[in-house]
Amino acid sequence: MNMLKKAPLVAIMGATLLPAVAMANMHGHSSIGPNQGDREFSLSGTGSSSKDFDNSSFGISADYGWYLSDRTLAGIRQSISYADVEGEGLTDDFWNGSTRGFVDYHFGQNAARPFVGASLGAIYGDGVNDTGIAGLEAGLKYYLLPTTFIQARAEYQFLFDSGDSASDNFDDGAWAYTFGMGLNF
Repeated sequence: MNMLKKAPLVAIMGATLLPAVAMANMHGHSSIGPNQGDREFSLSGTGSSSKDFDNSSFGISADYGWYLSDRTLAGIRQSISYADVEGEGLTDDFWNGSTRGFVDYHFGQNAARPFVGASLGAIYGDGVNDTGIAGLEAGLKYYLLPTTFIQARAEYQFLFDSGDSASDNFDDGAWAYTFGMGLNF
């Protein structure tokens, strides 16, 4: 009789522990993250605004890539940004875009995966001269599910028209930050 009273409690405890065991298995070495040959799609955003919201900008970036190995991702990135700039006698809107190829190398095999990489491509639009763009990047992906992650990335980008101007312009680069999510398939 005493055992019958405890049976519902044991069943509830077992049902509660089952998802925890499943999550522990999901975060194991071989079940989380990409494998060689997998593809990846991610969507990230960025934005900024002055304290009075006079000058604002926002952007979106989409990445599509292929895993050359479990750790090396090569792909293409499309970014679009909008800026609303106000000043003395100046009110203007700028649309800019960039298309870049990139290669990233990922470290670790757990849910948190730091990465470093580089990109090369072109920038174009209203607020910039159409020109080449190159950059170095670092970031972190965190897998919430075996194939779904959130990510943060910082890119140091510089513009150039030729090989000579690339080395001259490296010191005049700018930082770009993004936060988003993605999936492997």
